Order: sequence, then C-alpha cells, then structure tokens
Amino acid sequence: MGIDGGTGSVRAVIFDKEGNNLGSHVAEYGTTYPKSGWAEQDPDEWWKALKEAIPGAIKAAGVDPKDIKAVTADATTSTVVLLDKDKRPVRPAILWMDVRSADQAQRIYETKHPMIKYYMSGVPAESLIPKCLWIKENEPENWEKAEIVFEYTDWLHWKLSGNINSNISVASFRWFYDEPQGGWQKDFYETIGLGDIMDKFPLEVLHLGDVQGYVTAEAARELGLAEGTIVGQGPLDAVAAMIGVNVVEPGGMALIGGSSTPLFGLSAKEIHAEGIAGAYPNCVLPGTSLVEGGQVSTGSIKTWFRKNFMPAEWEEEAKERGVSVYQVIDEKAAEIPIGSEGLILLDYFQGNRTPYADSLARGVIWGLSLLHGPAHIARAINEGVAYGAEHCFRAMEKAGYKVESISACGGIVQSPVWMQMHADVSGLPIYTTKETQSAACLGDAIIAAVAAGEYSSIPEAAANMVKMDKVYEPNMENHEKYKFFVDKYIETWPRIRDLVHDTVWHITE
Repeated sequence: MGIDGGTGSVRAVIFDKEGNNLGSHVAEYGTTYPKSGWAEQDPDEWWKALKEAIPGAIKAAGVDPKDIKAVTADATTSTVVLLDKDKRPVRPAILWMDVRSADQAQRIYETKHPMIKYYMSGVPAESLIPKCLWIKENEPENWEKAEIVFEYTDWLHWKLSGNINSNISVASFRWFYDEPQGGWQKDFYETIGLGDIMDKFPLEVLHLGDVQGYVTAEAARELGLAEGTIVGQGPLDAVAAMIGVNVVEPGGMALIGGSSTPLFGLSAKEIHAEGIAGAYPNCVLPGTSLVEGGQVSTGSIKTWFRKNFMPAEWEEEAKERGVSVYQVIDEKAAEIPIGSEGLILLDYFQGNRTPYADSLARGVIWGLSLLHGPAHIARAINEGVAYGAEHCFRAMEKAGYKVESISACGGIVQSPVWMQMHADVSGLPIYTTKETQSAACLGDAIIAAVAAGEYSSIPEAAANMVKMDKVYEPNMENHEKYKFFVDKYIETWPRIRDLVHDTVWHITE
C-alpha cells in the first residue's frame, strides 16, 4: 500500500507486486490561511482523513488487510510538525507553501556558510530550517514546548509504527543534512542561530526501503490494517512520484506537473551551481544525488486564466461536447502559431524557484497588441510554462547535469497538447506511465515491496512495477522554431527584475 499525503487530501492505493492498481480512496482536509503568505493545517485532520482513506482503499481493492505485505507513505516536504512531551501538536503544522520565513531564509543565505552549497541562488523560504528559525524568533513559547520537530512524512510513519525517526529524503533535501560529510551539520545550525534544533530533530535517519517499523495495535484498530504489517521508510512526495515514473537512473528527469512543477533528476556525481538546487547526496538512492529544478506556478496559471479571462462560450462548448474545459482551452490555443504571434509569458506568478530562487518575481505577459485575443493568451501560457521547464533544463546542463529523457506525471499528462509542446520545446522524448495520477503512491508501493523483501532494490522493483504508456517524440522542426522564443523568454527577467522588485516592495510596505 502507498499513502500520499498531499496539499489538500490523502490518497491510499493498493498495488500488487506487478504494479497493478487494485483499489484506491482519497480523503480531503482543509487549509487555513491566517495571513498573506501563510498556510497551516491541523494534524488531527490528517488523522481523520487517514482513517477514511486506508479503509476505503482496502474496501475498493477487496483484499484482506492481512494480505497487505507492507505500507509506505510520502507527504509534502517542509510541512513542519512540532510535538510536545506528550506527542501532541504544539501548534498547527506549517504547510510547504507557507513563505512567512522569507527574512530568515535570506539571513541564512547571507551567512555564506559552506552548507549553502545546496542553494547557491538563494535559500527557499518554504524550507523547513527557515520556518523553524521563524518559530524560534516569533513564537518562543512554542519552540520551548516542542520536543520533536519533523515533517508530515515522518508524522505519517510515526502514526503507523509508533517509531519516531527521519529519513534521508527529507533530511538531505531541506534540512541541510549531508551524509557524505558526516550527516548532521551542528556548526551550520549554530551559525544561523538554531543550534538547539539538534535536541528536537529525530536523529535516526533511515534510507528509502528500510524497515521503519511495524503497524501498531492502535494503528491497526483505527485504520483497518493488520497489526504487525511492515512499514517501509518512504520519502517526500516528489521523490515518491519520481520513483513511480521509474526515474531511478542518472540522466532521467521527472516532470511532476500540477499546480506547480517539480523537476527532479538523478546525478551520478554531487554537483552544486547557481541556477539549480542541490544536488542532494543519497536523497533517493545511495551513490546518487538529486538535482532539483522547479516552477512555482504552472497548472495554476491555466486555472487563473479560466477563472478570470476565459470566454464564457468556451465553457459552454465544453459542456455541450461533454469534454473538459481545459481540453477546449488547449484546442483554441493550438489554432495559434508557434510563438503566440509575438507574446511571451513569464510563469513567475508566485515567484521563481529555479534558476533564480526569487520570491519577489512575478508573472509577465509582453508583446500584446490589438491583434491578440484569449486564444493567444492561452497559448502563451502553455508556451511560457514549457519555456520555463526548458530554462531549468539548460541551467542543469550548465551545472553539469544533462537531461536525456523526461518522464511525466500529474495533471499535465491529461493535456496531450501541452505534453507535445514540452517535448518540442525541449527536443527530448517525454514518457508517461499508466499511473500518472497515482505515481507517488506507486513509488511508495515500490519502496514497500523492497521493505517486504519482494525485490532487492528500488530500481529492480520499479522496473517490474512501472508500466509505460505513451511516448511524445519531439518534432524537431518545431524545436528549431521555438529556440528563438525560448531565448527571448530567458532574456526577459534580468532586464525587468529591478522594476518588478521595486513595485512589489512598494505595494507591500
């Protein structure tokens, strides 16, 4: 069984050892937004959702809980949980998208400590460490009460097995844990004013596929699982999806397209450079390093267009034809030639993750004339997002990691037009799998199969459990046409950065 703790819901899916989806269930929970840029969730709501999702998946699969050999979970990364001495939440969990710690992130970056090698373009405000520093500085009473600081992923495993630990995936990804250099970097934490976090972190760090523990009697009773079921150590959500699309060898790239788009690759060597995040050693598999790129706003821009600017008749057309409105948007966009007749869109609507690590960046559409209509804007959105991914790939290549192929999952896979555009812009084939919407849960199931001894390694399990579906081969004639527009996209932000920054600061003062 794989369990995916997402932003708005938890999904549980049961697979067999060949990777066939036997049954699933999704249970939702809410998010509160106390202030602009803040986002919080209640761990008790996670538990209620888990008590619905797991029994629901078991019922849907029609299996005996005793036949489930192992369970593994993933969750959103840098969703911070603080527990007190009684293992109760000290405060609501601070969600991954929360950027209240922008000031702390900048101060950490300005120390120029050697550990900043992972974030040479800037420390992300959504990371766990800046958030912890924010809590210590702004909620000292809560920081004092906290005896355990960990992430949603760790919380899920603790609720299943009763064991508290961390894992190499989240620790190396956002905690500045450097296994090749001895692991915990006490000097770094002291330098940034967070030396006491070593008394709160779970210091045991497990690798993916390790046996984290066994389902407790209480968890079995509450969740409908069998007591004693193996709990395999799982990762952060995007790494689970990466494994779920079989990106487990150097040269591959996982494009996990939803509201935002993580871009994850595996490198045979540890590389550090401006324009990328990482590479994080052993984050996925021993002897490899995770290369991170990412786009903060992708599918969310399409949603923004639909809600605010899309012609009402497009919605009516979708209803009449019985198709998704996003299919209609893509069809209208496809009628416009490459380059949107002179429009360039920057996809920085909520900032830029890579290559600039700029939380003050904002979206731009330039080149508008009276010629342009809604279909031009729709195509410019599709193209701008594809250009943004290509910009990330170019930054990776400059840093020493060459992307050779792309495997995609998430909502973006529902758009063949957008998938083909990504292939054409990048000049690379894009592969999709049968489990595009449950890739993270499949990744968890792959890890669980290793923990249960069904396979000897994650690559072996992935090779047997991931089923390929489609391949989008690049149209190289289109690729050549796109190069000019990609170059203009890349040239845009450095030319307008100061204008945008000044304006953002002005309206937020």
